[in-house]
Amino acid sequence: MKTQFKTLILAVSLASLTACNANSKNRTQDLAISEIVIKTTSKDKNPEIKVALLLDTSNSMDGLIDQAKAQLWKIVNELSYAKCEEQSPNLKIALYEYGNDNLNADEGYLRQVIAFSDDLDEISKSLFSLTTNGGNEYCGKVINTALNQLEWGDNKEDLKLIFIAGNEPYTQGNVSYKDASKLAHQNDVTVNTIFCGDYNQGISTKWKEGADLTHGNYMAINHNEATVHVASPYDDKILELNEKLNTTYVAYGSTGRAKMEMQAEQDSNARSYNKANAVSRTVSKSSRLYKNSSWDLVDAEKEDGFSYDEIKDSELPKELQGKSKSEIKTYVEAKAKTRKKLQDEIATLNLNRRDFIAKQTKDSSNGLESAMIKALKSQAEQKNYKWE
Repeated sequence: MKTQFKTLILAVSLASLTACNANSKNRTQDLAISEIVIKTTSKDKNPEIKVALLLDTSNSMDGLIDQAKAQLWKIVNELSYAKCEEQSPNLKIALYEYGNDNLNADEGYLRQVIAFSDDLDEISKSLFSLTTNGGNEYCGKVINTALNQLEWGDNKEDLKLIFIAGNEPYTQGNVSYKDASKLAHQNDVTVNTIFCGDYNQGISTKWKEGADLTHGNYMAINHNEATVHVASPYDDKILELNEKLNTTYVAYGSTGRAKMEMQAEQDSNARSYNKANAVSRTVSKSSRLYKNSSWDLVDAEKEDGFSYDEIKDSELPKELQGKSKSEIKTYVEAKAKTRKKLQDEIATLNLNRRDFIAKQTKDSSNGLESAMIKALKSQAEQKNYKWE
């Protein structure tokens, strides 16, 4: 995909070919040959995990936003280990903010920050753009808006989840949360509610009922709890490899340079929390979920239909301008080989890092990351997703 935000487009004709559910295999095989003949230009499509994150950005939610910024890469890394039978699911994340008085009152004090995207740098940038103010928190309205605006698709094997977090009554606003839940259920979308405060208070203000209506998880978190980042003996080496990894990107096109600068900016944002968080981002960058085909030639070459003939010489980096197609391909292939070697090194170090951290900590956190991963795994298991 070559659009900046990489909006999700579902190839409906191939939906049955990507089924996770073992029970669907027979009917998939019956349709496979005819669909391949008819849709010769369609790509094989892995299952997808689609997560819409709806965050309350009213005055009291600074801690929630801080947790989201600090824990994004841990969540992404956990999802990178997911398997659906023999396939590795892709990840799409959308972000909304609501309950902020700086937002348009006529639209319900909410805003789509980013539509479904697999551009992890754009998602990180969007999170770091959030500020708090106000407000009026209308849960039913923001859920309804996310359901109507986003491209959820109709593949029954995709995992489609909403996570809404806030601390005011779930019942506020002129859109009924019950109607929003009904719409979610009709679209095979599970709504998970995260109340920022006392567990029983969340129940009395209907946050649990909001989750129950779509068979989602209700969770209460301490949104003011500081994120704990555990240092490991492998961190310095992983960060050193990150610097080398950044040199393997070959920016092209009208946005290439800006996107490379954004990559560096998000590295800096991750480091703003501490070294361990920067390490988590590096691990994400070395995973299959970090894709940059819209501006990086190494990733672009992996896309079906990519051609150097479509790129103007002026859109290439200076070191490749005036070079022949074969010279460019040789250069890019060398970068790809170096990147793969670095990614493998990072992955090996990260296995040791994960083991070290597991021995140092107990899973006692009640923060955003813990709540989301718990819900994701429990609901993914119902569609035969497993974790490596």
